[in-house]
Order: sequence, then C-alpha cells, then structure tokens
Amino acid sequence: MNLSRNADANYSGRVNGLDSDWQRKGATLSDNTARKEFGLTQHEIVEAIRGGQLAYRVNSIYGNPFLRLLRREVEALVTKKHGDTYLKDQKARTELARINCELKRLKTQIVVLEERKSKLIAGLRK
Repeated sequence: MNLSRNADANYSGRVNGLDSDWQRKGATLSDNTARKEFGLTQHEIVEAIRGGQLAYRVNSIYGNPFLRLLRREVEALVTKKHGDTYLKDQKARTELARINCELKRLKTQIVVLEERKSKLIAGLRK
C-alpha cells in the first residue's frame, strides 16, 4: 500500500501544525477500525487520503503496518458520503456491540464470584 507522494515515512497527509489531535486518546483510529465501525472500504479510505480529505500516519504493531486516521475526519467523510443519520446509526451499533461485550464479560465474572462465594460459605459451615 503505497500512499505517500514525496512525504516523510512517519507522517503523511495534510499538515495542520497541531499534533494534539494525534496524541489525544480516542482521537485516532486505525484504517481497520474505520472499516469496521463506519462501514468504509479500504478503497474509499485510500481515495479520501489521495483526495486530501483524510490525514494519516503510518504505524505498525509487531511489524504489521496500518494507517492511523483522525476520527473527526473519518466521521466527516462518512457524513459527507452517507449522511448524518447513517453516521449516528453506525455509532449506535458500535456502542451497542461494546455494551453487549461488557455485559457478557460481567456475567462471566458474576458466575465466577458466585461459585467462589458458595465455596466460602460451605467452608464456614464445616
């Protein structure tokens, strides 16, 4: 995936002079997350980068490269392409999935704690 046009290897895209957006927790997301959360394709992401609509940085985890994008720019792109209602629906679906995952984790934790509680109570009676 060669996106750079005479750009630095660690930073490509528009330069806005403020690195704070890149440093703030939750302000960035990977291209993979953008595809999952907002229903974008890799082609749409690459075209938006080439068209100057998305700034990006190239990162890698364990040697696997990925693009880091600014969340606000991805949201603006999705709103422009699909409308505000689509963006709100996608955000709601993503939050619902996170809540369901957390509920599942908590239910499992409750089962473990209830078993531990039963063993402790049984040990007290002896």
